[in-house]
Order: sequence, then C-alpha cells, then structure tokens
Amino acid sequence: MKKHLVVALAYDRLCTFEFGCTVELFALERPELEVDWYDFAVCAIEPGAIRAAGGIMVQAPYQPELLAQADTIVIPGWRDADEVPPAALLEQLRAAHQRGARLCSICSGVFVLAAAGLLDGLPATTHWRYAAKLAQRYPQIQVQPDDLYVDNGQLITAAGSAAGLDMLLHLVRRDYGARVGNQVAQRLVVAPHREGGQAQFLPRPMASSEAGRLSRLMDWLRSHPAQPHTVASMAEQAAMSPRTLQRQFQQATGMGPLEWLIRERVALVKDMLEVPDVPLAQIAERTGFASEESLRHHFRRLLATSPGAYRKRFATA
Repeated sequence: MKKHLVVALAYDRLCTFEFGCTVELFALERPELEVDWYDFAVCAIEPGAIRAAGGIMVQAPYQPELLAQADTIVIPGWRDADEVPPAALLEQLRAAHQRGARLCSICSGVFVLAAAGLLDGLPATTHWRYAAKLAQRYPQIQVQPDDLYVDNGQLITAAGSAAGLDMLLHLVRRDYGARVGNQVAQRLVVAPHREGGQAQFLPRPMASSEAGRLSRLMDWLRSHPAQPHTVASMAEQAAMSPRTLQRQFQQATGMGPLEWLIRERVALVKDMLEVPDVPLAQIAERTGFASEESLRHHFRRLLATSPGAYRKRFATA
C-alpha cells in the first residue's frame, strides 16, 4: 500500500525554522509508533543554490514532478510577502489541489496559496504581522488574524513560526489519531495539542503569580474533567474572582474558561474513542458531559464529524 507522501517546498532565502519544523515532524523514522509513517521529500521550486536564514545553504533537488505525486504539500513560509511566486509553482499547486492533495502553509507561506487563488472564499490565517496585508491584497479571503491555524480540510494555514508546529501536529492527529499525535508531541517535548482557535499572542503579559495560578488550575481541571465545573467553582479553586478568571482565560487562550474546558473534554473524548469497546455513555460520564447528546453536540461543533465516525476511523484493534 502506497505511503502518504509529504513534500516540503524549498526556495532561495528559505525560512529555516518553518522548514526545520516540517522536517522534524515528517522526515524522521518513528518505529516506536508502530504505524505506517509518512514518506518525506524536499522539492526545490527553482534550480540553483538555496540560501536559508542564518547563512545556511540547503541542497534540494529541483523535481517539479514530486508535486504531482505528493499527498500533502507544505509551504514553510515564503521569502517575501510582496513577491509574487513563480507562475509554474502556482499552476502546480492548483493541479495538486484539483487532484485532492492536501496543501498546508506556515506563516508567510499563505501568500503562495493566496496567489494561486486557492483560498478565495475561505477562512485562513497567517502571522499577525502579515494579517492586514493579506486581507488588503486578497479581500476575498476571510482572514482570521488571531487563530493559530485554520483547517479547511484540503487547505490548512498556520500562523507564525511555532504555530506551524501546532498545525503539523494537528495533521498527525488527523491522520493517525490522538494517541500517535500525543506520542509525537512527547518526543518533541511540546504540548500535545492546541486547538487552532487559540490566540496567537497575549494582549498583555500576565503577572507571574497570576500565570502560575492559572496554569495550576488548568492542570487540575485536566485531572478532574468529570466534575460539574462552573466559572464560580473554577474561580474558587484558583483563588480568583470570576471576573479575573474570565479575563485571564481570555488573555491566555483567546476563549473563556467554559469553552476552554469543553475543548479539553472533547480532546479527552477523542482519546477514549480510540478504544473501540468503551460505550459512549460511559465516555460522556468520564469526561464531564451531562449526556451523550451534549457530547455529540460539542464534538460535532468543534470537529465537524460525529463521535461514531471518528471512532470508526481511529479506533485501535
């Protein structure tokens, strides 16, 4: 059976960090996962030497035919948001999209997808510094400047730098499920999962004492998901006023405490659905949802699929 081929684009003045994240996620062999891991290749978009940020030189084959074979194409940034990408590359990306390939951009790489016309009418994100420029140049795109990443199914865009790592881990979770995604995150020594709707940056830094209390509360909530939490009970646990708790959650995550808790519970549901014989009613009880109906509602709202469909795809034997 053909492996899923991930192709990363390389170009002169390559964004080293974004490219490195892509290589780290997909190029390493991971036998400990016991899954049929990706094939990985790098494709230079033009012949000749490739300079990367930091004075690094990258040797990559100029093989446009690779894009015709790729299942996923990653655009790790772009050298200049004001430079129109080569017409041949844009045509290759449109052809890849037409045949069903998955196209992903990190940071300024969104300008390549935008120039190809692939994001017209769709939501997309980029680094917050580029958001206004993207919206002005391509008004047909629904720019979401605060999101870490936006998943449109075939087209996935990520914000700046480290948000690309969140997006790439999200792809692993989509392809292999939460268990494998968590294992890869553990190997990378990063948080296992951040939803794309979380804020790119804090409006203002929290005081260390406030951040510590909020972090401890989040850890406690993750350890006690089945309890019937309210804003008032969470504020009491954190020794804060409800107003302070609401404000700090909004600043730290881009959402209120109850929405954050629901997303954490849904993430836990995804893990439990990978065990095929656990009844949905039991999962709802263990994860703090009041009923199966409530679980189904929030699962579909956040993931655009049903618990049953998710289990059918990701449940382990």
